[in-house]
Amino acid sequence: MNSISRRRFLKISGATIATAAILTGATKTLVKGADKINKEKVKGIQTIPTYCDLCFWKCGAIAYLKDGELWKVEGNPLDPLSKGRLCPRGTGGVGAHYDDDRLKTPLIRKNLRGEEKWVEVTWDEAFDFIADKMIKIKNQYGPEAVALFSHGIGGNFIKHLLRAYGSPNETAPSFAQCRGPREVGFELTFGDVVGSPERTDIENAKCLVLIGSHLGENMHNTQVQEFSHAVQNGASIIVVDPRFSVAASKAKFYLPIKPGTDLALLLAWMGVIVREKLYDADYIAKYGYGFDKFAAEVTQYTPEWAYIETGIEPEIIVETAREMARYKPATLIHPGRHVTWYGDDAQRSRAIALLNALLGSWGRKGGFYVPYSYSIPKYPYPTYPELQKEPLDNPDSKYPFASGEQISTGIREATITGEPYPIKGWFVYGTNLMQALPNRDETIKAIQNLDLMVVVDVVPSEIAGWADVVLPESVYLERYDDLNTSPFREGFVGIRQPVIDEPNDQKPNWWIAKKLAEKLGLSQYFPWKDIEEYLDTRLKLAGLSLDELKKTGIIKAPEKPIYFEDGVEPEFATPSGKIEFYSDQLAQAGFDPIPRYTRHEQPPEGYFRLLYGRAPVHTFSKTQSNPLLRDMMSENELWINADIAAKIGIKNGQKVRLKNQDGVLSDPIKVKATERIRKDCVYMVHGFGQKSRQLRSTYKKGASDAELITKYNTDPLMGGTAMNVNFVTIESEV
Repeated sequence: MNSISRRRFLKISGATIATAAILTGATKTLVKGADKINKEKVKGIQTIPTYCDLCFWKCGAIAYLKDGELWKVEGNPLDPLSKGRLCPRGTGGVGAHYDDDRLKTPLIRKNLRGEEKWVEVTWDEAFDFIADKMIKIKNQYGPEAVALFSHGIGGNFIKHLLRAYGSPNETAPSFAQCRGPREVGFELTFGDVVGSPERTDIENAKCLVLIGSHLGENMHNTQVQEFSHAVQNGASIIVVDPRFSVAASKAKFYLPIKPGTDLALLLAWMGVIVREKLYDADYIAKYGYGFDKFAAEVTQYTPEWAYIETGIEPEIIVETAREMARYKPATLIHPGRHVTWYGDDAQRSRAIALLNALLGSWGRKGGFYVPYSYSIPKYPYPTYPELQKEPLDNPDSKYPFASGEQISTGIREATITGEPYPIKGWFVYGTNLMQALPNRDETIKAIQNLDLMVVVDVVPSEIAGWADVVLPESVYLERYDDLNTSPFREGFVGIRQPVIDEPNDQKPNWWIAKKLAEKLGLSQYFPWKDIEEYLDTRLKLAGLSLDELKKTGIIKAPEKPIYFEDGVEPEFATPSGKIEFYSDQLAQAGFDPIPRYTRHEQPPEGYFRLLYGRAPVHTFSKTQSNPLLRDMMSENELWINADIAAKIGIKNGQKVRLKNQDGVLSDPIKVKATERIRKDCVYMVHGFGQKSRQLRSTYKKGASDAELITKYNTDPLMGGTAMNVNFVTIESEV
């Protein structure tokens, strides 16, 4: 990030702050309809509430039009998620509309898959092509032979279309490639998941423990705001990370752990707390199950043993364990988000859940609150057709604790093998599978077995380059989407509505699904005439008004208690009905009922473990072409320990290539030689080095971590793909 870019962004942010006063009287001027504003080019400042789409957090926002043109976006002060503020990505959301690299019209593949040669067609021609293929697939293989990969709320109507068509196969990489192990580990322990947004009460935590969670770089808005408040309030921060992150700079204790040994540290912490009887005895007696067996197991893990594994001094392990216990139950060991690391991730997440349970933080202020949502009835659709076959992502329950969500790599595997039955069509909505799934060769192999692949996206992502049909979607500032009723500390319903017209022939996802349904003879499943009728019907069933919601953007539910101590009735949907320190269901399935540590493979001589993460101005690979965000960060850097860089003769700012254990060579990437990372690993921000030639502004900018992730371990509990198991060596760029 250079100084010019930084100044430009501050200018954008400053404009947002300067105009915040407008919102004090905004209710009367909130827009009557975006279509009217756009067509009449109303003079002056107009404001339209919506919610953001630059990550899954879905922050409530206010979009500003100046003389009928999109001007800026800032947080909606009524929204409990944004609290009137947006992150850098949300503030830069205007750039999504003005992105020159956007898809502009439907495309049908002209030559071989992956060649990125296209014929521009009308929407009607595209729908005819897709419907013809889908009918043929249905007749030959059955409707279940079409699968959906989706990310974000925008995929709801396409999910509905696929279920009406008769397919049970739909997945999001956010489960098996991101948060899945966390949800499984917590559900096995507490009978409930962490959820999205996370139910973490960071603002009220007196001690916050971050294990590989890069708050401030991983820019989930509410959490970052709460983190800043926790720091301001004097919370004790403990950060465990091989890299000295932004969060680590705020810590009282920074533990530069050896990668792959986090579970050893967790077990040692629990051993200290149990041996010294620092746990919440009353809470455990009231809500716990199997504590005696658990205690007998974890007492064997000593700080001295953990030091050999982790490199963390025994006295630091003891001191930090006591620090956590000192502030219980307002101690929060953060569960993380992207937790698919080494292959035992569900058990590591279960250990984090158990450490929180020891300290009595589940359901308690400063720990994990009990979220609730605004109950909005579903649209009264006709009953879906009876499924002829079950989902095929997890045949014979190979991964018995997959938690009801489908495994994206399981669908990919079935597409390759044809077992347990063939998959011949893919719909891909809003997710770049070339960056999201490990081992690109396997993804390409699966694609080559398809009779149809349809990609719906706003930019020509890498996965779009392999499609048969590419459908250009409106960006979130140009469309309606489904209602946002995310469970949170406050119940609410939020609306996404159009702010500005599409610049070309882009269309919203709901329109795409409805029109394709008509071509497939499924119109009865889309009985509403347009999205406003759909939304109005749902809201009226809840006694609410679409007109009111369009004006304010947010309607809040009546307040409810969110902590056990305030009257929430504790419920644990486990077999025992309690917090399970010992898991009978794991034992019966042949797994460790209490997490146990096993060593992971270490880098060979001359290699480094490849780690990757996020930047505050980008979301995965979806925002690199946004001109405002690209100006902030146009490429990534390779973090390498300064001593190692000097030893191998590499200078700061020099370009190098990485070669992984399978011989895959990266594009050039600039070196960031720093003392802020251990000597046994390197780090880069995810989402760069894209290979789509249609993304002219970002083509091969930086290096792709995804390209180097050819190896992965699969979590035996839930099928998640662990990707921090790749090793790279460094080659100087000539």
